[in-house]
Amino acid sequence: MQLSNEEEDYNLSLSKFESMLKTNKVLFFDSEEFEEIILHYLDMGKSALAKKALKLALDQHPKSTGLKLVQVEMLVFDDKLELAEKLLNELYAIEPTNEEIYIQKANIYSKRDQHEKAVELLRIALKYTDDNADVYNLIGMEYLFMDNLEMAKESFIKCLEEDLEDQSALYNVVYCFEFLDQNQEAISYLKKYIDKNPYSEIAWHQLGRLHYGVKEYENAIRAFDYATLIDDEFLGAFMEKAKAFERLKKYEEAIESYSRTIELDDATSYALLRMGKCYEKLGNSVLALKYFNETVHEDPLLDKGWIAITDFYVRQKNFQKALFYVNKALAIDNQNRLYWKRFASINKQMNFFEEAEFGYRKAVEFGDHSLETWLFWVDILQFLGEFESAIQTLLQASEYFPEENEVEYRLAGLYFMLTDNTKAKFHLSNALRLNFENYILLEDLFPVVWAKKMVQNYIAKHKK
Repeated sequence: MQLSNEEEDYNLSLSKFESMLKTNKVLFFDSEEFEEIILHYLDMGKSALAKKALKLALDQHPKSTGLKLVQVEMLVFDDKLELAEKLLNELYAIEPTNEEIYIQKANIYSKRDQHEKAVELLRIALKYTDDNADVYNLIGMEYLFMDNLEMAKESFIKCLEEDLEDQSALYNVVYCFEFLDQNQEAISYLKKYIDKNPYSEIAWHQLGRLHYGVKEYENAIRAFDYATLIDDEFLGAFMEKAKAFERLKKYEEAIESYSRTIELDDATSYALLRMGKCYEKLGNSVLALKYFNETVHEDPLLDKGWIAITDFYVRQKNFQKALFYVNKALAIDNQNRLYWKRFASINKQMNFFEEAEFGYRKAVEFGDHSLETWLFWVDILQFLGEFESAIQTLLQASEYFPEENEVEYRLAGLYFMLTDNTKAKFHLSNALRLNFENYILLEDLFPVVWAKKMVQNYIAKHKK
């Protein structure tokens, strides 16, 4: 690729400066050359070289406002705000209409968390600048710091009116709309923006994301298609398009889009996992398992990959293998209630009741308070003959489900098993009041209790 004259001059200046440092010969550079050299080193994170270049620059051009403003920028970066402010006041006395002075003053106020004052100064800078877009962008950022999303959005929109190509402002506008829960307004704005700038792949991509967010998946795919037509290597757009196809249950198209992301970059565990899920939905268990295995090969620490294989084997009723893989997931994340519930369920299927009980206990410990989990846990405790523990667990469950007949019937059955008839009758009365027809639970879960004449009479009496 041929370099422009400006780029050639810039590279030449840089080579000349670095050569000077090596030979200790002092060469002359004009002030603009020095500015570019200093800013280059700052961008590269080489602050020591930037400071060295600034010192040489000020020796050669002691009255250059541009270089002194670069000096201010470096002082602000180093948090030497008082020195920077003093220098700015001196520059203001010489050039009161230089917009960069107001921008740097605003930067100092921003560093001090005085964002309103910073905005005031940036609005003065607007009177003198030729680059309104940049100043509006800075104003928008100050409003973001103040959590004033409406004013931030307005400023970023003004920035884009001045410079349609400002991608950071475009992202920030969409961020503000989304934060304010104005998704439909954001869609309308992006459509108008695209009318003015139809070849902005970023705008099409953001439009697709917004349509996806409001579940307009067909529209989302259309927008992502435009983004990938403009830039056929836009990995993010292919990934989002694949997700939208999945939502529409168009699994073959989803696989095609995920495959494209793998062609564009190294395979990601996420894409491989989703491809496995799509193949599973299509009934192709061989390819599903292939991609699940590739997922964990790509990222052995991705617990979702191990869980996908777990669920695959559960559906195949191969519980031995399912148990092996759920343990892999738990080794990565042993505080995940959903993984513990799977662990418990698999062990229960294999008649490993003590392990199943442990799994349900851990699931509840880590926040699974669904009725189903409590009841599975209790039923296993009962099966193991741990009636007292089962009662304590049910009393805990009743705090979450105070009017649940399934909890009350179980409490009644367990208390009858322990011959605590007073408490048993109390809970049986509650259960029959809540759902009389469900008394069959006693017969299913507590056949010994069901056979008692006292229990039969109590239920018959309640029926009358």
